[in-house]
Amino acid sequence: MNSNIKVKDEAKEQNSIKIEPFRKEVRTTSPHKHNKYLEIIYLTQGSGHHIIDDRKFTINVPVVFIVRTEQVHCWEITSEPDGFVAIIKKEFAMTCLDNEIKQLIANISSYSCLFPKDTTSVSQLFQLLSEEYKTVHSNKTIVIEGLLKALLAKMLQESGFESPFTPTAQTWYQQLRYLLAQEKNLINKVSHYADILNTSPQNLNASCRKENNQSAAEVISEYTINEAKRLLLYTTLNISEISFKLNFSDNSHFTKYFKKYTGNTPTAFRDQSN
Repeated sequence: MNSNIKVKDEAKEQNSIKIEPFRKEVRTTSPHKHNKYLEIIYLTQGSGHHIIDDRKFTINVPVVFIVRTEQVHCWEITSEPDGFVAIIKKEFAMTCLDNEIKQLIANISSYSCLFPKDTTSVSQLFQLLSEEYKTVHSNKTIVIEGLLKALLAKMLQESGFESPFTPTAQTWYQQLRYLLAQEKNLINKVSHYADILNTSPQNLNASCRKENNQSAAEVISEYTINEAKRLLLYTTLNISEISFKLNFSDNSHFTKYFKKYTGNTPTAFRDQSN
């Protein structure tokens, strides 16, 4: 285990979206993050476990796993897998002109695991996307974005998580989540992020409550606690180093904060997980 979490970059610079078959030789991987991209894994074959942050999922196919850029994950696969991997770069999710795609990405990003009931259309759309990704023609981007929109909607629909589309620009809540994922030094203040977004803490709060039924402070706290858990689970940093990394004034403040939200001290959480 290292003092820093390993970061992988499977996305090519020139491609905002990448679709490929899941590699059949994958079995056990070391814990890692992704370099500013969302990864969607669709498995139709395979067994074992998929660990995302502090959750261990049994691979019961067909299954869809969603790994956000800030999350740490690794595989413990025990039989030959089959399926597809879709990589969606963060800047695409933020700058895409199609608000429906933005909303679908935001919706599916709130889940870690989906179980589509009817996989025929999901499999077909992944196959079409994989084939289209390898082609070169003037309408490639239009075709890929159209297929991606259909795929995201179908995965949510077949898993029973349809949600109505609200045709608005990127919301304050979504932009806050994006900012938190980019931060190297988290600041546990709503006003800090409201200033960056050029809005008021009240507006940011209202957006978070409307979209996620949480206050802005709760969104920031949840993100901070999840990041603390990742550092405790996947690095050798001591409690003081983690406290400093997460911008707490001192070790004692961090310990009280962590215990308030988890019921455990950082040391107890790390010991229980080993």
